[in-house]
Amino acid sequence: MSLERIREKLMEGIYLNVIKTKKFKSNSISFYFIRNLNEKEVTKNALIPLVLKRGTSSYENAMDIEKKLEELYGSNLSINVNKKGEKQVLRFTIEGPHKDFINMKNIFTEQLKILREVIYNPILENGVFLDKYVKQEKNNLKKKIKGRINNKKQYAVERCIEKMCKEEKYSLYKYGYIEDLDNISSKKLYKHYKTVLKRSPIEINVVGNVDSTFVKNSIEEIFTFEREEIINIPREEISRENIKVKNVKEELDINQGKLTIGYRTNIPYEDKLYEAFLVGNNILGGGPDSKLFINVREKESLAYYVFSKLLKYKSLMLITSGIEFHKYEKSLDIIKKQVNQMKKGNFNNDNITQAKNAIITSVKSLIDDNYSISEFYLTQTLTKDKRNIDEIIKDIENVSKDDIINAFNKIELDTIYFLKNKEANKEE
Repeated sequence: MSLERIREKLMEGIYLNVIKTKKFKSNSISFYFIRNLNEKEVTKNALIPLVLKRGTSSYENAMDIEKKLEELYGSNLSINVNKKGEKQVLRFTIEGPHKDFINMKNIFTEQLKILREVIYNPILENGVFLDKYVKQEKNNLKKKIKGRINNKKQYAVERCIEKMCKEEKYSLYKYGYIEDLDNISSKKLYKHYKTVLKRSPIEINVVGNVDSTFVKNSIEEIFTFEREEIINIPREEISRENIKVKNVKEELDINQGKLTIGYRTNIPYEDKLYEAFLVGNNILGGGPDSKLFINVREKESLAYYVFSKLLKYKSLMLITSGIEFHKYEKSLDIIKKQVNQMKKGNFNNDNITQAKNAIITSVKSLIDDNYSISEFYLTQTLTKDKRNIDEIIKDIENVSKDDIINAFNKIELDTIYFLKNKEANKEE
């Protein structure tokens, strides 16, 4: 099952990763620019992909870019920004058919040229981003940031993280903040983007039935990288001393309470207990057979949904549920009891086997498409994890009950966040 990755340094701060597979009829090329997540640039970084999608020096608007992609047998171009731990990653990806399945033998190099255009030759006006595009995309980003409140389930999770990690970079919202937008001009944004290009670590992931030497030569022929001193990307801080549990209640016009409970796992992803906690988390809240689902939803009928998840980079566990407002105390009590049951080892071998199988199925799905493969290897790079898929699966299979108990006895409750309706106060 394992894929072969050939990793090579092109120049300072730029690495090429070629992941060879004959599983698909398409290839993908992804450029990842890695930034530190910080208040000063988080909104600028979120705005950049929106502006770059609008046009290049050769393709002056989005329609022209789309026409060119159609000429490349419907190749797909995607540009976005993601938050990975305390890093903000700008991603540029093009995916299209392999040359063996179409009548265009140079499609790979043509796709590289599109990426070069979008990344390094954006449409400019007086040496900066086109002001019209920047203004329009600032407005679009403003709408996106405002719209986060519409998904109450996700909003509650994000607010819990913001309260939990208040003094940490991880609390920052990946799309930034409305109050920053007025101060971002076309000139300031372009100046920042030039810094992103010159000083960011860059990971180039190519997935498909390709020759690594051909890929390297093609990139070096098509791209000219202007580089300066590369920024340092530190590892996330994960432990907090003397945790005082935070109880946070906020109000919105909603008809279902959103309870999110945040724990510090104190288990970094490099730790041998990480896989044990992964298995234990699945037993606790990974699906319809989990402790939380059975006890909180099925037995007590307290929740519309309930599950737990790990945030790998930051070593957090979040338990999130949708409940009736007046069932807050009882829901919280039973959730805490289920966590304590995990610490005491009140689960059996069938639970462990079931959890392992679910996780292994999920891990195997990481190689179901080009995008997932590319993202998997980016994660491996960012976490300095040299294991392949088979080795990860083996580590999961080797997890014991004692490992899970030891892992759960490291966790600490940090934040209890409850999003409720204003009218709920009258019922309490």
